[in-house]
Amino acid sequence: MIVQALIVVDMQRGFLAGGAEPVTDAAGLTDRVGALVERARRAGAPVIHLQNDGAPGTVDEPFTPGWELFLNEPAETVIRKTEDDGFAGTPLGELLDGHGIRRVAVCGVLSEMCVSATARAALARGFGVVLPHDTHGTYPLAEIPADVVARVAEHALGDEVELVASAAAVTFVPAGA
Repeated sequence: MIVQALIVVDMQRGFLAGGAEPVTDAAGLTDRVGALVERARRAGAPVIHLQNDGAPGTVDEPFTPGWELFLNEPAETVIRKTEDDGFAGTPLGELLDGHGIRRVAVCGVLSEMCVSATARAALARGFGVVLPHDTHGTYPLAEIPADVVARVAEHALGDEVELVASAAAVTFVPAGA
């Protein structure tokens, strides 16, 4: 699957290393997303980090340790958001359009919330979306294991999203290519 950019959703310390409970397999997820980020960087594809601004007292409250991002480099774009959908009220769509990007890979947390909402919004705006199964994660919901929640979130996106089992199936090209 060839894509022109990588959208990294909410890879924040509060979700991955803190709070009441980190997402399931947070260390493994961080490693896999980190490897995908490095591949995008080496290919010259834009890496765009979404950073959720949580409410006061939440693990992702702005300017608290839990709000900090993993994996971003100073030269990479960080877009702050307050909604699950990374496009809502942000310049994400204009940024992608301005670079001639039409196909993106989406990864990060939480599968059924911000990852799903951002992927769905990208599809609605006409972007091709690739979602590698091994690069998004979540918490268990009640008695439903996190891997089941993540799988259901993938399939709830419908048949327009391109689901791939592994990030290894994603090939990056520079924006506009």
